[in-house]
Amino acid sequence: MKLAVIGYGNIGRGVLEAIKKNSDMELACILSRSPDRVRAEIGGSYPIYASDDFEKLQEADVAILCGGSKSDLPEQGPVYAQYIHTLDSYDNHSEAYAYYQTMDEAAKKTEHLSCISIGWDPGTFSVQRVLGNAFIPGAKTYGFYGTSEKGGLSMGHSDALRRIAGVLDARQYTHAISESIEKVRRGENPSLKPGDMHWRECFVVAKEGADTAKIEEAIKTMPGYFAGYKTLVHFVSKEELETKHQGFPHDGLVIGAGTTGSGNPARIEYTNIWGSNSEATASILVAHARAVYRLAKEGKTGAITALDIAPAYLSPQSREDLIKNFL
Repeated sequence: MKLAVIGYGNIGRGVLEAIKKNSDMELACILSRSPDRVRAEIGGSYPIYASDDFEKLQEADVAILCGGSKSDLPEQGPVYAQYIHTLDSYDNHSEAYAYYQTMDEAAKKTEHLSCISIGWDPGTFSVQRVLGNAFIPGAKTYGFYGTSEKGGLSMGHSDALRRIAGVLDARQYTHAISESIEKVRRGENPSLKPGDMHWRECFVVAKEGADTAKIEEAIKTMPGYFAGYKTLVHFVSKEELETKHQGFPHDGLVIGAGTTGSGNPARIEYTNIWGSNSEATASILVAHARAVYRLAKEGKTGAITALDIAPAYLSPQSREDLIKNFL
């Protein structure tokens, strides 16, 4: 199976590494808005083209869109869906259904298949929320992220910060509120708003002369990302950001809690711990590219999500081997 990588930032780098670990995958091409930068970074042995060189997509079976959710994917997704089967890691939960509808319409027009919002959340955690709700009828499902002391580095939120006027670079850490996790584990099934479950911490490098008060206000009022959350904003030097905030660690858990039978408590937990958030997302994307390829071969078109995909479609192993080795 031949893959096109659209965009070469942290996710794109992770996808390239993940392709190397999957013997049934090969890189067809990389499309970037900055092809010269990509060539300088990884050399000329890879086929690298401009992001609007759509004819090169004919060399691939599936394209993985590696852009950010705030600005890139809403524009790029419907365009690339006209030319090739796609998948992406769109992660704005509050806008995911609207994005799904847009991608479904775009992909169906040219009989392509587009798999959206793939990663660990949304993505594999979405599946666990459905399972918890199905296995424990009436269960409330909760997702918590950044349970370590440092929190978890969110790529989507960090990208959103870097889109703000006056911001040179930035990182955002999500912190779970431990008291809320314990309420869930005790079986209290509390009604929690997003801001009751997490708080956000931003480390921002402002451009010279930028109005930091305006930047902070833009951060704290950004809908879909920071509005409604306790948010701390630290303005730091470029050197401090590069020294103290490198790497992309993240973690999280999904908890489904309720009762079975005549009131017996029941709880399902699913935990992920990733040394590199970007490489985790990339690895999950590459596995789902296999599913997109197979489902497209079966004639499936339009938009789908992780909720629509059976696990066997993700694995390079045969159905028989999966039953023998994993059942």
